[in-house]
Amino acid sequence: MGILSRSPTKSRRPEDHGMKLLATALISVTFGILIGRSFPSLWITKASQPKNLLHSVALSHLDSDPAAPTQAIDNSKACSERLPPGIIASESDLYLRRLWGNPEEDLKNKPRYLVTFTVGYNQRHNIDACVKKFSDSFTIVLFHYDGRVSEWDDEFEWSKNVIHISALKQTKWWYAKRFLHPDIIAPYDYIFIWDEDLGVEHFDAEEYVHMVKKHGLEISQPALDPEKGCTWQITKRREHTEVHKETDEKLEWCSNPPRPPCAAFVEIMAPVFSKDAWRCVWHMIQNDLVHGWGLDFALRRCVEEPAYEKIGIVDSQWIVHQFIPSLGNQGKEENGKSPLEGVRDRCHMEWKMFESRVDNAEKEYFKSLQVQS
Repeated sequence: MGILSRSPTKSRRPEDHGMKLLATALISVTFGILIGRSFPSLWITKASQPKNLLHSVALSHLDSDPAAPTQAIDNSKACSERLPPGIIASESDLYLRRLWGNPEEDLKNKPRYLVTFTVGYNQRHNIDACVKKFSDSFTIVLFHYDGRVSEWDDEFEWSKNVIHISALKQTKWWYAKRFLHPDIIAPYDYIFIWDEDLGVEHFDAEEYVHMVKKHGLEISQPALDPEKGCTWQITKRREHTEVHKETDEKLEWCSNPPRPPCAAFVEIMAPVFSKDAWRCVWHMIQNDLVHGWGLDFALRRCVEEPAYEKIGIVDSQWIVHQFIPSLGNQGKEENGKSPLEGVRDRCHMEWKMFESRVDNAEKEYFKSLQVQS
């Protein structure tokens, strides 16, 4: 026994075998960790993932340089870049769909135009008259600033077929910035963004679109009844004409080429935009300036020059601006000022702020061009 225990050969074999097993185990664990890091969660989810998606993930890892440092992810692109191109749906619409049946059979027709009204319940009868002027070619959206939505369904049958969006005491430009992104309303050729206090007795929506297309208008509005009060000369209706694009105003306002408010100008109460013009206008709408004052003087920036050829007033389809200060009454009495006065003061303040931002942005832009040259 003593001789056996001293034998160098017999005593080393169990030790060497154990070390080999331990080394093999460590190598296996290390290899497994490396594989897991290279293909995160791929094996666990393989059974539930589409084959083409797995193929895309695998290729992305095979093509990557394992020695390259980790790059910070651009979150604005990361979501779409993780997907195979064939599954990306970058645009949407406001078409209402069913909860049952084949999705391909949901829509009997696809409206080509979008009209929105920013409304309060007190103006429901006026909106009823407006909505009835728009055919099935239009998707209709009501933005409710007073929170009263369900009552419309009780009173108007058409209300059950339009889209209702409610947020207390907000303006149409607040709604437009948040719900009318160009990629969300991509199918619509023209977008009407209208107030609630418009008389439409002499207005036909289909004929209006026809006039806009005929005269190549990217931004337009119906003419206003000159007898009911107008803020600007250019928006007044002219008899015996289909469209006008210029007018005579104060001499100091009209330069050459003509600029707002003498040309290339529509007011913000009833503008109509082509989808291309709206993509630009949406980006120009400021997130915190909700009344839109000053925007009408800058709309010309969103069409190709000469802008005065692409922006106009449609005389053959005209409306009445009723000047009902309903949104002003949604303000708050502060510092001895009535709700309407407070709202009006902010409108003027926003106009100055918007103009200042545009001027500063242009200065910075031209400065950057000089640096590059």
